[in-house]
Amino acid sequence: MPGPESRRALRVRWTGVWPVTDQVVDTGGVKLSAEGHFLGRTRELKELLADIERAGLDTLSGKKAPRARVLLIAGRPGSGRTALAEELVRQVADRYGDGVLRARLGEPDGTPVPVERVARELLAALDLPVPAGAAEDDLTAALREALAGRRFLLLFDDAADAEQVDALLPDSPDCLVVAVSSGPLTGIADVRPCTLGGLDTKSAVELLSRHAGSVRITVDPRAAEGLVEECQAQPAALMLAGGWLAARPKAAVADLAKQLHAELDEDTAGAPLTRIFRLAHAALPAPAARILRLLSLAPAGLVDPHTASALAGCSVSGARTTLDDFVALGLLRAVESPLPQYEVPGCLYPLLKALTEAQDRPAELQLARARMLERTVRLLQSCRAITETDSPQAREKLLGMPRSLRFPSPRAAADWLRIRRPALLAAARLAVADGELDTLARRLMSQLVRAMVAHFGTQAAAPDLYGIHGLVLDVADRRDLPRERAAALLNLGDLDARTGRTREALARYRAALDAGRAANDPYATGRAMESVGGAHLELGDYDRAADWFGRALAQRLARDERADAARLYGRIAAAHTFAGRYGEAQRGWRAAVAGHRKSGDVAAQARALSELARVQEYAGRPEESLRTCQEAVEWARRAEDVRLQAALHLRLADTLEHLGDSAAARLQRGAAERMLGEELPDGAAGPESEDSDDTAP
Repeated sequence: MPGPESRRALRVRWTGVWPVTDQVVDTGGVKLSAEGHFLGRTRELKELLADIERAGLDTLSGKKAPRARVLLIAGRPGSGRTALAEELVRQVADRYGDGVLRARLGEPDGTPVPVERVARELLAALDLPVPAGAAEDDLTAALREALAGRRFLLLFDDAADAEQVDALLPDSPDCLVVAVSSGPLTGIADVRPCTLGGLDTKSAVELLSRHAGSVRITVDPRAAEGLVEECQAQPAALMLAGGWLAARPKAAVADLAKQLHAELDEDTAGAPLTRIFRLAHAALPAPAARILRLLSLAPAGLVDPHTASALAGCSVSGARTTLDDFVALGLLRAVESPLPQYEVPGCLYPLLKALTEAQDRPAELQLARARMLERTVRLLQSCRAITETDSPQAREKLLGMPRSLRFPSPRAAADWLRIRRPALLAAARLAVADGELDTLARRLMSQLVRAMVAHFGTQAAAPDLYGIHGLVLDVADRRDLPRERAAALLNLGDLDARTGRTREALARYRAALDAGRAANDPYATGRAMESVGGAHLELGDYDRAADWFGRALAQRLARDERADAARLYGRIAAAHTFAGRYGEAQRGWRAAVAGHRKSGDVAAQARALSELARVQEYAGRPEESLRTCQEAVEWARRAEDVRLQAALHLRLADTLEHLGDSAAARLQRGAAERMLGEELPDGAAGPESEDSDDTAP
């Protein structure tokens, strides 16, 4: 792991709830420490603190403030605007007992982050349920409801425009929003702006001294002030200058100032950061300079040794050494994390990208992207394979991988997946947007889905899976891949159905059916027809549900898929049961029982008999229901399904009660209690449809 000096920079890349404690943060030029030591910006801090206390326009007019107050810190990237925001948050966090929420509203390249994604992450940070695929309005409404009546401090970094911030503003006047942006947020009422320029000279010299060492600064203070003037007292430029000097102990401060002055031209006259960055880049060895430029390709600006290694085509250990060197030079920030992870400073990203486009050939950049995606795919394969401890094939595949790609344990793999999640999702989005590496993009998304399901489960990973399946659909549409289109639509439809958007799911399933037919894919076609039937069943259209289940059944019978056919007989019977057509429902369940018997699925046969008994009871035939239920108990015993046996004993008890045999009913309930090992209330229900796949809508 990097040493304390190279890991002093901590910047929040993802949204999260932070406890009200001191933190170590260095985010663009001025340093925060646990002791609260902060360089400069005394006047700005005083004004911001006063703005918090000052009455708003609504208060002055006698009205109650309808929303949270917004303080704006505006400045160019590299001006220390985020550092100032962090210091403000540190000083006032104890006033907001519910905690601090942080969110990044801009990508490294300046692209605004969709409000839907930010709201989703904020809700997740609050440990609130986040429905997969929910619309932006629903998510922002849920966020405002979650923040209502609470005292949160929200820090929105890199806000692109007022619309972004406005959509996320809490309706609670007890909350405070600190927004960081390059310009004004016109359109938000009563915004408190604070525009940043350079640091004062004393603070700028001290910042330079911290990074370059104090000896040369003390020996030649006038040269240090001249260098500060060349850097226009911009924190990011001063950090790079300090790193350049620290790497050259014999260089004089005045020499660097002269070189910076010599770099002046029409394009960079007002951009000291650009000039010092060019000097820093030019001073690097050619391999290191190439690695630095290629970091502009890192998804979400997040880099780890594997990413750098794949981009540059070098060893993982060599990449890590180079990344640590970049941190010491101020060209990269180390992110505090259990795993080595770094980020490209936002102010340097456009400079890196411009250098890359100017000095590297497009074919080389495309090859670097391909190597990075291929490495990510292999890491995801390893991440998933280590969970398959009982699979000889998985063990063989793991042993065939290089040691650097293997995880020591499933826990280590899960931690890696959780920490790298923002970068992995960004990699998928960038790969799809690129459009030139669709084959690798499809492999990446497939492995990402499998790894997330293996480690987090389908339910927990659903919000991320929804976005990934949407990306798969984009690639399938672009490349005219009907089979992949059908699979993506089915997956999206399933996620819509689970979150109650049944009509949207129905439209997805119908589109998947068309795509499956176009691909001549019987699996996708049959699954889509069954899913259409399930959606109609959920909507209460039982006739259409039975019709679509019947179409799916005909296909299964034609392909001699007996187990699926037996299951579909049960689904048709369930539709008839809901419609009150008990005669047809009984015929359907008998066909399901026969199908499961032929396929040898004893447990499914017992469940189908249980449902047949329930329908017989609905139809007013308690004696037949009793005999069928007793038969179901015997098959459940053979299947060693204790829970089903207990539920069937409870159903027998209910039926016996209806027949007037209370003593026998008590015996059945006692048997169920012994099986489950707990006391059950009188009248507990027997097995319902949710215990059986045969009747699940």
